[in-house]
Amino acid sequence: MNLSLIVAVGKNNEIGKNNDLIWRFKEDMKFFKQMTMGHHIIMGRKTFESLPKLLEGRKHLVLTRSNLKFPEEVEVYQSVEEFLEAYKDIEDEVFDIGGASIYKELLEYANKLYLTEIDAEDKEAEVYFPNFNKEDFDRTELTHFKDEKTGIKFKHVLYKRR
Repeated sequence: MNLSLIVAVGKNNEIGKNNDLIWRFKEDMKFFKQMTMGHHIIMGRKTFESLPKLLEGRKHLVLTRSNLKFPEEVEVYQSVEEFLEAYKDIEDEVFDIGGASIYKELLEYANKLYLTEIDAEDKEAEVYFPNFNKEDFDRTELTHFKDEKTGIKFKHVLYKRR
C-alpha cells in the first residue's frame, strides 16, 4: 500500500478546533489540492461531514464505525483492517486527510507524511496530530511561505519513511 498522511500542524502539533481547521492559507490549500488531486483520500466521518462538498477529482473513502448513509460514490470502511485489506494491492497513493483519530490509526502504515509546519500556535486547539518518531523518516523541506494576511510563516515538509 502506498499510504500518505497530509496535514497542517502548529508548533504543538495542533490541527483543529470546533470540528474545523485552525489555519487556512491560500498556498496551503493549493498544495493540498495539488497533492491529492486524482488520488484516493481517506478520512473519518467528522472530517467527511466538515467538507463543503465532495472534493472533485478524488475518490472519497470514509473510515467509520457508524451506520450513517453516505453518498453512493463514497466507499465506507468499518475498520482499519477492512480498509487495509481492500487497498493492500493498490499502487495509487492514498492520502489520509484526517481527523486526529484516523491519523493515529493509520500513521504506522504510512510511507510518507506531508506536513505543513506552521510557525504559530493556538492555545484553544482541541485536536492534535499524533507524535511520531522523526528518526524513522528522512525530512525534506519542499516550500516556504509567509501568509500575506496574517504574516504567519509556514513550510511544506515531506517525511519519507526510511
